[in-house]
Amino acid sequence: MKLAVDDHAVFATTGGAHFDPAKPAVIFLHGAGFDRTAWRLQTRWFAHHGRSVLAVDFPGHGWSEGEPLASIGAMADWTAKLIDTAGVKQAALVGHSMGALVALDCAARHGEKVRALGLCGVASEMPVHPEMLESAKANTLKVQELMTFWGIGNALHKGGMTSPGLWLRRESLAVLSANKPGVIHNDLAACNAYKDALARAAEVKCPTVLVLGDGDLMTPLAKGKTLAAAIKGAVAVVIADSGHFMMVERPDETLDALKSYV
Repeated sequence: MKLAVDDHAVFATTGGAHFDPAKPAVIFLHGAGFDRTAWRLQTRWFAHHGRSVLAVDFPGHGWSEGEPLASIGAMADWTAKLIDTAGVKQAALVGHSMGALVALDCAARHGEKVRALGLCGVASEMPVHPEMLESAKANTLKVQELMTFWGIGNALHKGGMTSPGLWLRRESLAVLSANKPGVIHNDLAACNAYKDALARAAEVKCPTVLVLGDGDLMTPLAKGKTLAAAIKGAVAVVIADSGHFMMVERPDETLDALKSYV
C-alpha cells in the first residue's frame, strides 16, 4: 500500500488484508536501519482479528521515498501526519527501538491521535556506542555486524528459531546492508541524541505496554523498567531468552504481550 506524507511516497504493508479506516488502526514503526519487514510475524494476526494494519517504512528506508528524518521528534511529527493521511482519527502505535522512541514521543505530543502504545526493545536512555557511530558514519560493515551481534539474544546465535528456515543474523545483515549510505548513521545518531524519553513518558495518557527482553544488550532491561515506571499505568512484559529483536526472536510471546493493548 502506498501513501503520501510531505509529498513523498510512503510504503506500508497491511498484514495481508485490506486497510479499512473504519476499523481500529495499528501502525508499526521499525527500528534504526531496518524496515517494515521486522513486523511480518505480528501484523498478519492483527489484520485478521479486527484491526487495520500499516507496517511502514520511514522516509529513506525500505521502499519509502525522501531523506531520512534527522531526529526522533521529526519522526514523531511525521507519524502524526501519517495517521491523518491514513484517514483515521486515532491509531495504536507499536514501535521497536528507534520506532518505540518515535511512538512514545508522538503519543506525548500528539496524544489525541494515539489510542494505545506498544513499546518493544526500548529504554529510558538509548546511547549508542561511539564505535558504532564511527563505523556508521564511515559506512563500513562493522556497524552492521555489531548491531546484529549485540542485538540478537545469546540463545539465537546458536540456532533454535521458532520460524522455520529463518536465519536471523543473516537476514538482519541483509536488511541493514540494503540501506543507502548515511541512513544507519542518521538513525543511530537520532537515538543517541534523544534525551526526552522520561519527560515524554510522564505526558503519555493512553494504555501502554512495554515488551522487554531479559537478554537485551542494546536497551537493557533495567532501563526499560525505568521507562515503564515513568508512564502512568504502563505494564512491562519481560520475555525470557530474548535479546533486542524480540518480535522476530520470540514472535509468539511478543504477539501475546501486544494483543490486549493494541
